[in-house]
Amino acid sequence: MVEARTTAGTVRGRVEAGVAVFRGIPFAEPPVGALRFAAPSPRGSWHGVRDTLVFGPSPPQTGEPVVGDDWLTLNVWSPDPGRAAGLPVMVWIYGGAYTIGASSLPEYDGARLARDGVVLVTFNYRVGIEGFAHIDGAVANRGLLDQIAALEWVHDNIRAFGGDPAQVTVFGESAGGGSVAALLAMPRAVGLFRRAIAQSVQGTFFTPELARDMAGACAAELGLSATVTDLSDVDPELLTAAADEVMANMPAHVDKWGRAAHRAILFAPVVDGDTLPCTPWQARHDVELLVGHTRDEHKLFTAIDPPTDEQITSAAAVFAPEPYPPADPTQLYEWILGDYLFRMPSLHLAERAAKAHFYELTWSGVMGACHGLDVPLVFGNLTSGEPATLIDDLVAAEAVSAQMRKAWIAFATNGDPGWPTFDTGLVRLFDTEATVVLYPEVESRKIWRDYSFAPLELRV
Repeated sequence: MVEARTTAGTVRGRVEAGVAVFRGIPFAEPPVGALRFAAPSPRGSWHGVRDTLVFGPSPPQTGEPVVGDDWLTLNVWSPDPGRAAGLPVMVWIYGGAYTIGASSLPEYDGARLARDGVVLVTFNYRVGIEGFAHIDGAVANRGLLDQIAALEWVHDNIRAFGGDPAQVTVFGESAGGGSVAALLAMPRAVGLFRRAIAQSVQGTFFTPELARDMAGACAAELGLSATVTDLSDVDPELLTAAADEVMANMPAHVDKWGRAAHRAILFAPVVDGDTLPCTPWQARHDVELLVGHTRDEHKLFTAIDPPTDEQITSAAAVFAPEPYPPADPTQLYEWILGDYLFRMPSLHLAERAAKAHFYELTWSGVMGACHGLDVPLVFGNLTSGEPATLIDDLVAAEAVSAQMRKAWIAFATNGDPGWPTFDTGLVRLFDTEATVVLYPEVESRKIWRDYSFAPLELRV
């Protein structure tokens, strides 16, 4: 067993294969009762030694029963938990469309990265209605504020686990990448991390008007209004079920919700002018960035939820800012949606940064270089967790994983992943043979060059 002293009290973890692991450390008070739909509140202290041997419960979400209320916990893997170690710190933000996700998923096990020389932190944040619904009387972007609270905990405590609070890199994929991007625009996050890695940045952000209307539709499923007064005593599982009903009926809201309804996106960060003053593409910051995407971003979604003929034929009119070259209809659908949702938001984030390195994953698994394939490669968890099912060649995957882990850790350590910055036009392609080339998605870049990725609006 191994112990560490935090500002709230002493925690006890265990050593597993040479790595000290602490699971389920609370970083904020349970967001229930008077704290429901509030900004996270600092955790009170405890007496004695607290065992942190199991993951905390997942936040309320589809497909999982709500277990307890201590949803805001984090986990630490450290190869050297001595206070003098001064190791770089990597803090992971999970994806899941701001609707699902938990730090306990096996794909996010941090042991492999930690053994390579970093302190690895994962944490839970509120998703769905609890974290992102725009409710009258509640603070906006509670899920993002949870992320900031976890980073504040890291700043105040990580030295006790062998980490250097001045060398923190935040990284995430999909909605986690969108969260990383959002943090770059949030005044409350300034100074909490030095570097950021944004993988497949989800580019959807909402105006308050759109988000409020969506929250109203969810509350109406229960005969209520989207206010703290009406919702604060409602069972979280009922709220999740209400959101599921709205999600299942998204086509009925296309006239008002536009692209969000076309793509069944019910939750996203809200550009409210306070917690999130502007979009990431308008923000000015001095954070060093590593940004990138996969080549076949949308192929996985097409396989999971095959589009209708109408969706295929309408994709260009709904999502594309300019005409695309002729292509097979399904391929064109995947191309447009992949650009809109992930590839071009990632590209624009890098283009607007003071200093950024860019990459593209081109190595193919079961579904090509699809969305989410980078997660097992970055963590090195090639046989555990759902994303590992995307891998069919473990030997090749191990080689690509070694490349990506080396680059991610080098960037977290010294800001240089091993190839030139993006202002040179060069990007790293991760494949069986890694190469450095000019950004390859030339046609997409040209089509989207003037697009602003403004917050989605309510149509009236």
